[in-house]
Amino acid sequence: MMRYADSPSTDLQTYVDAPPERVWGPVTDIHLMAEISQELLSVRWVDGSAGPCLGARFVGRNRHEAVGEWETTSTVIDYERPRVFAWAVEDIERPAAVWRFTLRPEGAGTVVTQWVRIGPGESGLNIVIDRRPDLEERIVAGRLSVFRDGMAANLARIKELCEQPVS
Repeated sequence: MMRYADSPSTDLQTYVDAPPERVWGPVTDIHLMAEISQELLSVRWVDGSAGPCLGARFVGRNRHEAVGEWETTSTVIDYERPRVFAWAVEDIERPAAVWRFTLRPEGAGTVVTQWVRIGPGESGLNIVIDRRPDLEERIVAGRLSVFRDGMAANLARIKELCEQPVS
């Protein structure tokens, strides 16, 4: 059984015909993710941060038909240029989710993986599960499916941007 308390995860990857140094910019552009996402409406760096670095924080404004609108604060927890960019949503010790991009050189290009783990900290998903605990497995699987769809869109856009001829 897939339970929220087990912090399930999912990932997707794609090959981008560009070196990691070229892929790094779009991967770490949180504003690009807001342009692509159906759920993430906007993001902004906070606490004086102007861009990604270890410990930098950003606020994302989200919307989902099942729970309405909400904001989350995320903290960059792993930043190793041009290999890893990861952030924890809300509490770093017990995050609602952890998101990660990894870049691995392969031939003349880069394998880009986007990964997410939900929990163990609480999120809006817990509200939905608390209303229908008998459907927890379906709710969690559905959320991971939505995340995978979003990751597919993210990776497709990153690939498109990075494979355009440099002018």
